Amino acid sequence: MSRFNVSKILEADELLIKNALSGNKSALENLIKKHQSWIYNVALNLTADSNEAADLLQEVLIKVITNLSQFKGESKFQTWVYRIIKNHFLNAKRSKYHDQVISWEDYGNSLDQIKNVDLEDSFNVDKKLIVEEAKLSCMKGMLLCLTPQQRLVYVMGELFELPDTTASEILEINRDAFRKRLSRARKQLYGFMNGKCGLINKKNPCRCAKKTLGFIKKGYVDPNNLQFQKKVVAKIESVVEKKLVEYENEGHAAYRKLYQNHNYQEPDDLLLSLRKFLDSKAVRNTFDIQ
Repeated sequence: MSRFNVSKILEADELLIKNALSGNKSALENLIKKHQSWIYNVALNLTADSNEAADLLQEVLIKVITNLSQFKGESKFQTWVYRIIKNHFLNAKRSKYHDQVISWEDYGNSLDQIKNVDLEDSFNVDKKLIVEEAKLSCMKGMLLCLTPQQRLVYVMGELFELPDTTASEILEINRDAFRKRLSRARKQLYGFMNGKCGLINKKNPCRCAKKTLGFIKKGYVDPNNLQFQKKVVAKIESVVEKKLVEYENEGHAAYRKLYQNHNYQEPDDLLLSLRKFLDSKAVRNTFDIQ
């Protein structure tokens, strides 16, 4: 699978923004097309739910559009958008992002209570895909045991490997504070995985294939609607720019690789649903679109 070239994705942002602010509707639409995929995948790992991620994506894009004139080019456009994601995710009036937090103890108990059984070949979907869905669902469920702040730090710093200089700028904290927050998030997440997950520690009895039927019965996995495997175009590891220097050499590579091997998905094209908004009088006046 060929690697995505992130620099090429970002190279024409300044021109698109300039043209969009000059009233070029196509430039504005192209800017949305360019960035909606990575925003969606960040949102998917923050919310662990495809519908919630789609909602977060739409809300962020609307804020990007309505505030585009405030982008001064003092940082990368992607960094500016990350700040919008951060503000919306952490400060949303709807408290569901904060209410999603699950305790590690409760999550561990829920896994223990699911019986280990073999998955039958009685579904219309390849069994391997269903087991993979169970694995992705379980691992994204673990992210919900982190607080929203920890989740954001982990997704930016570990999953998408933003440099600490960039991540600290987005979070408006110093680099040392960011690294400490990331270290705490990793310690909790990876500590839980080491004590529970068979993918990391072979001594652990938990196996994705054995838990899949239980996930289906509890409604965590729908064999007819595999939400983490729609429109897959790559793996997360193939779209990130690798950090030149590790934050800490603590042997976290195996854990990080498991998460970075998650699917990178294309969202439904929001231009279709945003067209009415783009044609609104307020937007047309903002961008002087005739």
